[in-house]
Amino acid sequence: MQVFIKPGPIKCLSFDLDDTLYDNRPIMRRAEQALLAYLHDKFTATEQWHANEIMRVKTILLQGHPGLAHDVSQLRKMAIQQGLINAGYSQGQAQKGAIEALAYFLHYRSDFSLSNSVIELLTALKKQYSLIAITNGNVDAKRIGLDGIIEFSLSPTNGLRMKPYGDMFHLALNRLNIDAPHLMHIGDSSMSDVRGARQAGCQAAWLSPAFGDTNTKDTLNATITTLESQVLNKQSRLLPHIRITRLEELKSLL
Repeated sequence: MQVFIKPGPIKCLSFDLDDTLYDNRPIMRRAEQALLAYLHDKFTATEQWHANEIMRVKTILLQGHPGLAHDVSQLRKMAIQQGLINAGYSQGQAQKGAIEALAYFLHYRSDFSLSNSVIELLTALKKQYSLIAITNGNVDAKRIGLDGIIEFSLSPTNGLRMKPYGDMFHLALNRLNIDAPHLMHIGDSSMSDVRGARQAGCQAAWLSPAFGDTNTKDTLNATITTLESQVLNKQSRLLPHIRITRLEELKSLL
């Protein structure tokens, strides 16, 4: 563990989910593959799609509607719908198909369980702190094993913007009825997690490398470069309080 700023009293631990409590990369690959197979089966014209067709349509949609970036489920649904229209299906067919395809994708998106070691760690931390999740993704926290462990999970939807915007942090603090310095947010992203938490007045623990990332040396070099750059640019107020390389290091908070 590296300490950059001495942590203060903590009442709540907030966790990012993707790539913090689990390796999200194979999960997303499987969900994306399942979605394409589903669309090829239900809408045969999509068999001509390039493998990255949905991403391509997403990019186009974001150019005209940048606010969609803050709701990944809505963005995916609209991309599927527009893709089906581009493939020659009617507006009605595309709309209905996009709703059903998104539901299919979301099933596979959350079709996994947290490891026993992570569950055991969170269960131990829960004895001393309130636990919540603040994520930019759309995983179902209950389905993956967090039901009964965290008090609630927040995702950017219904007007809530993604981290590093402070919307979800402020909502969480209001629901918990605690002051910002008493919440420590743990996540793998220096931008969305560390910067988001610090700008909201909260404490931050940076998991680097991310969960499942084996490029420890490269990540560490990038981390040092980033931190040096922040200090040189007088942005040390956005440094994490601590940096951990493994979730197990959070046991020091017990």
